[in-house]
Amino acid sequence: MKTIGLVLNKEKHKVAPVVEKIYHWLQGKNIRVLITDECAEILNINKNYYPLSQLAGMCDCLMVWGGDGTILNCARAAAPAGTPIYGVNAGRLGFLTEVDIPDLLPGLEKLIAGNYTVEERMMIEARVYRKDKLLKTLTGLNDAVISKGAFARLIWLELHVNGEHMNSYPADGVIVASSTGSTAYSLSAGGPIVGPDLDLMVVTPICPHTLSARPLVISPDYTISVMAETNRGEIVLTVDGQCRFDLESFDVVQVRQAPYNAKFIRTENHNFYEILRKKLEEWNSSHV
Repeated sequence: MKTIGLVLNKEKHKVAPVVEKIYHWLQGKNIRVLITDECAEILNINKNYYPLSQLAGMCDCLMVWGGDGTILNCARAAAPAGTPIYGVNAGRLGFLTEVDIPDLLPGLEKLIAGNYTVEERMMIEARVYRKDKLLKTLTGLNDAVISKGAFARLIWLELHVNGEHMNSYPADGVIVASSTGSTAYSLSAGGPIVGPDLDLMVVTPICPHTLSARPLVISPDYTISVMAETNRGEIVLTVDGQCRFDLESFDVVQVRQAPYNAKFIRTENHNFYEILRKKLEEWNSSHV
């Protein structure tokens, strides 16, 4: 591990003093440290800073300080470059982060010594077609969501799997999630929790106005096509809850496995189901 990139969510500025200490600590270990331009502004450092899109391809790993939202943003930049992410939890839930701040130094010692593994997570790709013309391609780690806009009216959804008609129903929308995204919006909409080591897609309707629409688990080798129709109001495609594209009636969104995976550095002996239990208990207690 010769070059590490630091990414700090500007909303997590309270941890900036810790990030600054780690910045100098890594340099003391003869590690070349690069940072995002946003991180440079927070830490008041005026050298070796780059946009995230550029930084992701310049380092051996990205050390990302934030919560799951920050990780999702970085995954979309890092995955095409094959750069693994080392997530430091500065958020609340932290399903995707690897280490909490109090345990960071032992984890970094392992990272520098090469005592780690790299876990790969399937990503999804959403392509938007209008009259058979490709308009937009978005990739994400969690999910692609086709949903109604601000109006309360339902939209009509028509789903195909590998060209075969699967179902049609009125609903608020539909979620196509990866196994990683099964613990996000899909879970809230009644979808199943899936182990992150499984490559698959989960199709979860959002408030369908029918009893026949149920969550569906799909092979990663298949393509899911969703055509949405509405007589009034807007239809929106969102990926990872962060990237948005406005749809028109009869646009077709095709969701499939992305051509690359997100990579995460693991220095701890975590068990997904133990993390799941703890995180869901934290989530539940924080809303009591």
